[in-house]
Amino acid sequence: MRRRPFVFVISGPSGVGKSTFVRPLLERFPELHFSVSATTRRRRSHERDGREYHFLEQADFRQRQKAGEFLEFAQVHGSLYGTLRSEVEGALGAGRGVLLDIDVQGGIEIKRQLPDSVLVFLLPPSMQVLEQRLRQRGTESEEKVARRLANAPAEIRQLSKYDFVVVNDVLERTREDLLAIYRSEVLRRERLRGDADGNAFVDEYLKAPAARSSGS
Repeated sequence: MRRRPFVFVISGPSGVGKSTFVRPLLERFPELHFSVSATTRRRRSHERDGREYHFLEQADFRQRQKAGEFLEFAQVHGSLYGTLRSEVEGALGAGRGVLLDIDVQGGIEIKRQLPDSVLVFLLPPSMQVLEQRLRQRGTESEEKVARRLANAPAEIRQLSKYDFVVVNDVLERTREDLLAIYRSEVLRRERLRGDADGNAFVDEYLKAPAARSSGS
């Protein structure tokens, strides 16, 4: 059954744990393509260029920005971040869904440009827990931690622009919630290939009843 692919966005304040759920989604849904974002922030010791991010110098980022290579870009916590147009459009054109782990500003811009996108806001159980998680990472200076915590309330106030809100309290439950949201969105009637009301799909389906398995 052919369905139209879409962009699935996970956003939330820094430290909420967005990246934790990338691998489970890709393992459960191998048709998903993870779009690696570009950033000018410094690479952390455990990160690899092209895996977590495409790490760019600011001049290179700005040049790509002027050339229209980013579907969305923003300055977040003092660094530039952007989603490469080629990664998203290439995957969608090949019939694959796209998974984005990006900041809140970026998610809202993706929705503006691609209204068919599905946005999930990952919320920490509390601001106290968010602070604990940021400090436990041990990857940033006190100044950067303070900046991320100061930006979090404004980011959280944007959750009304998102389609779903999931509280990341119990890891396994959050994982299952995200998997369920993605699967339910794949199964939406509107994503059947054909016209908006599905008539084209129904006509095609009824002409080929032998193609259906006995267990359908």
